[in-house]
Amino acid sequence: MNAVWQKRGPAAWLLLPLAALFAVVVAARRGAYRAGWLERVRLPVPVVVVGNIAAGGSGKTPVVLALAAALQARGRHPGIVSRGYGGSASGVREVRDGDSAALVGDEPLLLKRRARCPVFVGRDRVAAAQALLAAYPACDVIVSDDGLQHYRLARDVEIAVVDRQLIANPWLQPAGPCREPPSRLAKVDAVVRNGDGEIVVHGVPTFEMRVAGERFVRLGSGETRGPADFAGQRLHAVAGIGVPRRFFDHLAALGLRCAPHAFPDHHRYAAADLDFAGDAILATEKDAVKLQGLTALPVWVLPVDAQIEPDLATFVMEKLDGRPPA
Repeated sequence: MNAVWQKRGPAAWLLLPLAALFAVVVAARRGAYRAGWLERVRLPVPVVVVGNIAAGGSGKTPVVLALAAALQARGRHPGIVSRGYGGSASGVREVRDGDSAALVGDEPLLLKRRARCPVFVGRDRVAAAQALLAAYPACDVIVSDDGLQHYRLARDVEIAVVDRQLIANPWLQPAGPCREPPSRLAKVDAVVRNGDGEIVVHGVPTFEMRVAGERFVRLGSGETRGPADFAGQRLHAVAGIGVPRRFFDHLAALGLRCAPHAFPDHHRYAAADLDFAGDAILATEKDAVKLQGLTALPVWVLPVDAQIEPDLATFVMEKLDGRPPA
């Protein structure tokens, strides 16, 4: 289906009637929450939602990680809730370091290992957040990963992360990638543009994001090395993320020549997927939580950090403190 979303081709036009029906459902649902016909649940602590109006990898997870770290640096105690997409766990569950991606989902497991704060998963974000607060009463702010359309959870700050998908084809699903119409962006508190300056939302504070990272960590050992240490090696790059090309382009920018292997987002790897002849495999952090023990080749993981300008955390803190952003 992602191929259909890349442009407004014949397949997208054929699906347009279904997209129109989807638009009616989306508008009715959001209207019901705004009118109070459907109940919103407000938690005893502030809620920051990081999401997108389009499906796919816009870069939400690096933004959540950056925001959680910045809040901690400012003395706050954040907790993260996520749906746990791709995991088999039912109900609400706390994510532990030793969990498998098959159980809790690859993104929540990555968030747990990187964020150094509680992470709970559940299709019901309200129940997940309530369980987190019960287990960790010191938590004073909830960050909801990819919860923009989960209207039942009342929120204090909405952040939408956007990328080129909205330019290529801004139609609603199934004719395009959008879960909500682009006009929804005018209602959020902030827009974070991931690597693209063409998307403009008038009247909404806009932040620019780029992903940085150039030190690789060997899976299973913690050994690190830089791009120059791979000189002369036969490298394979593995990416099962929303936009694999981003990872391959990042490696190319580091001067690395790799054989690219793109997989579907949240792909569940098997040993056959990594049956390569070469010297090493380079992987994203999201993929790495699923690759342990599947190949004899060394797997080198590239941790990345979102660099957001101006300072998104300061903006969020001012909103949470009830002061108008500077």
